[in-house]
Amino acid sequence: MWGGAASPGGGITLRLSDRELRAADRDGYGRNWPLRHRDLDPHYTWLEQFLAVRGQRDGLSVLLDGCYRPASPLTAAEQHMRRALTRHRPQDQLIPSRGFALEPNLDDQNPWPRRASQGAALARAMATGRCRLISGAAVSHVAMGKGGQQAEGVVYRSGSPLRDQLLRAKLVVLCASTIESLRILLHSGPAHRTPGLPDPAGLTGRGLMDHVSVARFFHLPGVASAEATAPLSGAESFFIPHNGGHSTAAAAAGGAPLRGYGLWGGAQRLGVPAPLRRVGPGAIGFLVGHGEVLSHPDNRVQLDPIHHDHCGLPVPMIRCRWRSAEYALLHSMAHHMDEVVRVSGGVTMGLPELVRMPGIAGLVRAVEARHRHGAPPGYYIHEVGGAPMGCSPQDSVLDSWNRHWHCPNLLVTDGACWVSSGWQSPTLTAMALTRRACQAAARRLGHGGAC
Repeated sequence: MWGGAASPGGGITLRLSDRELRAADRDGYGRNWPLRHRDLDPHYTWLEQFLAVRGQRDGLSVLLDGCYRPASPLTAAEQHMRRALTRHRPQDQLIPSRGFALEPNLDDQNPWPRRASQGAALARAMATGRCRLISGAAVSHVAMGKGGQQAEGVVYRSGSPLRDQLLRAKLVVLCASTIESLRILLHSGPAHRTPGLPDPAGLTGRGLMDHVSVARFFHLPGVASAEATAPLSGAESFFIPHNGGHSTAAAAAGGAPLRGYGLWGGAQRLGVPAPLRRVGPGAIGFLVGHGEVLSHPDNRVQLDPIHHDHCGLPVPMIRCRWRSAEYALLHSMAHHMDEVVRVSGGVTMGLPELVRMPGIAGLVRAVEARHRHGAPPGYYIHEVGGAPMGCSPQDSVLDSWNRHWHCPNLLVTDGACWVSSGWQSPTLTAMALTRRACQAAARRLGHGGAC
């Protein structure tokens, strides 16, 4: 069945490190992941090579190096910012971003870019001749066998009129994107069918997370005034990583941020025509901070008892809000971005003050004012959690190989399996976890054993 988030969004591909995977050891909040970076490293490396990720080895403890094609160059304005930070804020290391550049596919026979699934993983799968896509269909639930201990497949709805069909499988892999995978898991439970997918601890859907984010635009007067505009992409941009690492007590008191964040940005990459500029010569740029959100059981996904979608399936009902740690993180990120711009000789400004926007300036100002101190949950579309991995069925939904504790031939490998959100973009890690879990399941099946 075809669905889910199969491309790395904005094209930024970052690894999680043990600072994120074992964060509870450091600050005492929540639980650790049941694995370490070394368990994901070979899968990260394979994916970075397969996807032709660009970047450089910067040797930073807060952002682990990978296996990259040469990094895209910084613009003259970004080099100016890096020099200014080196002089005035040496703790801030501005590096070329890591991800996809706006370039053709290395495979001349495929017109899709590598950052799209059609240009990479999906194309490879279809080429095997063993992959079939079922479109115009929606998965209802995981079908359990008579004993209620194994999945026998998935039930999906399709056709006109709609009807349920069972797709049998020895192994079921849910990677439909976080909210949809949770919807399928919840709709597979004993509250909706017999036998149902067990959830004795009632953990499924709890602990939903996103990334907390805030943005700034700025002008660098007189910097790179004669330079051409450069492309903007996941690789053609810059990053300033930062790690919080402050105490739980400080975060609970609304003080310093508990966990880490990163600042993604670009300068001299926004191609604003001269007639639309409201500022004088110099580079226009942006900064976006995105940080780790803490897992909280009341941030959750449930099934709506009243509303159903066009297929007659109950829609997800989401309850999620920021708490003191997230507000502290937003404050820290906003201050950090203002300082980066200040020491670079720039001025932080609203977008309508930088660019003429006939007819929509008021609307843009209203949006900026509403999000000045941070965007709401769901805005960044990095939702994770709700079916976390762990070492025990008492405090997790999945084991360390992404198998459902109560249904071992059911894997959940997308963002739903996250234990803690980290601050890095999640797609590369979801791909690495999926590759690791599926390779292990294939080995078990190949040896004639159960999944």
